[in-house]
Amino acid sequence: MKKETLSQIFRRFNTQRKQLYATSKLTLKTTKIVIIALSAMSIQSCSTDFMNVSPPNQLSADVVWNDALTAQAYINDIYNGFEQGGFNEQMLASVSDEAMFTHPGRGIDIVNSGASNPTSLGWVHGTWAWGRMYIYIRFCNVAMQQLNSEDNKITDQDLKEKMLGQVHFLRAYYYQQLLRYYGGVPLVDKVYTITDDMNIARNTYEECVNFIVKDCEEAHRFLNGKSMDKGRATALAALALKSRVLLYAASDQHVSTKLKAKVSTISDEMMPILAYTSGNQQERYRAAQAAAKEVMDASSGYKLNLAAPVSAAEGQNNYKSIAMGAGSKAPGIDPSAASELIYAKYFIADANYTHGLHNGPNGYKNWAGNTPIGLLVDDYQMIDGSSFSWNNAAHKAEPYKNRDPRFYATILYDGAGWKPREKISGNIDPANQIQTGTYDILDGGTVKTIPGIDTRGGSVESWNGSWTGYYYHKFIDPDPNIVDANNFQLVPWPFFRYTEAILNYVEASIELGETTVARDWLNKIRFRAGMPAITTTDQNQLRDIYRHERRIEMAYEEHRYHDVRRWLIAAETVGRKVTYIKITGKFKPGKTMTAPYRHDPTVYDYTYTPVVDNSQENRSWNNNLYFRPLHRDELNKNNLLKQNPGYSE
Repeated sequence: MKKETLSQIFRRFNTQRKQLYATSKLTLKTTKIVIIALSAMSIQSCSTDFMNVSPPNQLSADVVWNDALTAQAYINDIYNGFEQGGFNEQMLASVSDEAMFTHPGRGIDIVNSGASNPTSLGWVHGTWAWGRMYIYIRFCNVAMQQLNSEDNKITDQDLKEKMLGQVHFLRAYYYQQLLRYYGGVPLVDKVYTITDDMNIARNTYEECVNFIVKDCEEAHRFLNGKSMDKGRATALAALALKSRVLLYAASDQHVSTKLKAKVSTISDEMMPILAYTSGNQQERYRAAQAAAKEVMDASSGYKLNLAAPVSAAEGQNNYKSIAMGAGSKAPGIDPSAASELIYAKYFIADANYTHGLHNGPNGYKNWAGNTPIGLLVDDYQMIDGSSFSWNNAAHKAEPYKNRDPRFYATILYDGAGWKPREKISGNIDPANQIQTGTYDILDGGTVKTIPGIDTRGGSVESWNGSWTGYYYHKFIDPDPNIVDANNFQLVPWPFFRYTEAILNYVEASIELGETTVARDWLNKIRFRAGMPAITTTDQNQLRDIYRHERRIEMAYEEHRYHDVRRWLIAAETVGRKVTYIKITGKFKPGKTMTAPYRHDPTVYDYTYTPVVDNSQENRSWNNNLYFRPLHRDELNKNNLLKQNPGYSE
């Protein structure tokens, strides 16, 4: 057999790498390299001793870590812990008061009914699964150990700092994921071998926060001033992560006295693992405010210098453009809105990204996975800044008229225009409108009642119809040429965006009593969306306004699940029963319509009835769910681990 040189191996690997890494359409999913850690094996030629060869799909540690190309390839692989970001078939929105998952039997109902326990956790995604996060943390520790080794032969110091900066950011992010779901976790900062004692106790919450913040600061130190490839960690991303972690640390969930008032089952031994038992909450808010301001000073976001609201149409397009992140060619989308993104997951054309298929209307042959619930829809204000109310006769008669422009960029509702339906479902709806009600139709001289196409009684994949009467729009490419059921989309997932840092700053400022500056920054966000100014500077009023604004601005971005917990308001938010909408369209006197049906208020009297329905999900809040349970298997593997309060071990 012919010997393959190292240069040939690198060239072969680089051919694959270039397809994923060296283009502007960078993907975080890189070619998998199996590393034999600390192996002394080297690349060998074939000989008569045919057993003494290196596996063709493996490289030894001394080869990997002494060459910049393969070392970076190893680090690229650590990004796989991010998976698809929030673009999962089951979204975190569906275990909050934003959405309901349409299809039963996936474990979401276990969480929403408050029934999670150590043997039946309910739905857990890989991006915050206990064991999986530690796998990627170990990869980070391996990289740090090897890059910091005196024997490392990579001489390009700038490149080595880039790699170290990325690894510190990645480790910080994965620990942050564990911390915000479970509370304090064991901090591992070295590479364990098979002979080491791996029974490790959970560190305190404060120790975990300090560890993550230090990693963020190290990442910033290494990456500051360096140009990074698209989709990779940056100095600004490190600051954004630090901002988030410090805001969470300042929140009520991690003040021992406030947490104890909600979760009475917490023992004195467990309290330091879940909350601060000393120190000052105001000082922690001051640190959070400073961290957020550092992000704000380092960038500028998108259209946040306005002194007055834009038009409703422009506000809607601004919000759509931010969600698209330059990943759409739809009319009205501004690609410069990508400046809002601090750190995102990008996709390439042949990636398995079918978010529209997972969540779009069944009448377009999609799966309607995470459908908005009435609790979210009803929270969108009117365009004049007043609250929507079903008790208001005008609102009830036309509930989807004159709402916050962000509503129209987030929710698909009955009568909303959508994509050309004939491209996927045939010419059954020339008007291309969402149909989630039941309507009169004249058929052969007889008035009949028919179900809308996008219902569970419709003519197209009815089993995938929404239970709630709504569909999700926000991250689905509105380009009419994109058919969600069989096309890939290039919309990035926003792990961190500039507006989050502003909201973090606003929250900390409100809690510090600095309400004027908080109000002014909140208005900048609202002006971009086409919403009027807030005028109050009363702390309690502004806190409520801020929490509402964060709910609307960051909808479906994996914040609500955590926000209601860290504010200790889960019982009155995610603990509520799911609300749907029932819609009927009856002919006005003297008016009729033959098939195909289209939404037309001049022909129909529409009735909108909000409904509380427990037949699909009977949601119930359990205060133990302020922290997720650890699986029994993890406790069995590590006898020093302590279970979170309220869950039997």
